[in-house]
Amino acid sequence: MVRVKRGKTAHKRRKKALKQTKGFRWGRKSKYKSAKQALQKAWTYAYRDRKVKKRDFRKLWQIQIGAACRKLGLPYNKFIHQLKEKKIEIDRKILSQLAKEKPEVFKKIMEEVKK
Repeated sequence: MVRVKRGKTAHKRRKKALKQTKGFRWGRKSKYKSAKQALQKAWTYAYRDRKVKKRDFRKLWQIQIGAACRKLGLPYNKFIHQLKEKKIEIDRKILSQLAKEKPEVFKKIMEEVKK
């Protein structure tokens, strides 16, 4: 049986982990064991927060649409309900962009909803 030395592979693996922890603070960037734990935690948070990001943006759009609606005299929930009844299919992201950047177009949508 031939002897297999695995130092090269282990070194590569450790070096890769330490390269990924560049910018971390204290021993988490230079000590392999701490770096590995920090990376696992970081990846967990990254995965979770990709989902949270979607929630946060939807909340933000709802707040922006709500503010624009109140300015024109209709609460957010009634506005969304009327949109669905009139079968106007514009998502919240686009509505919030219209409310911010093109208020005249948003006003026309509001008038259509109020009819």
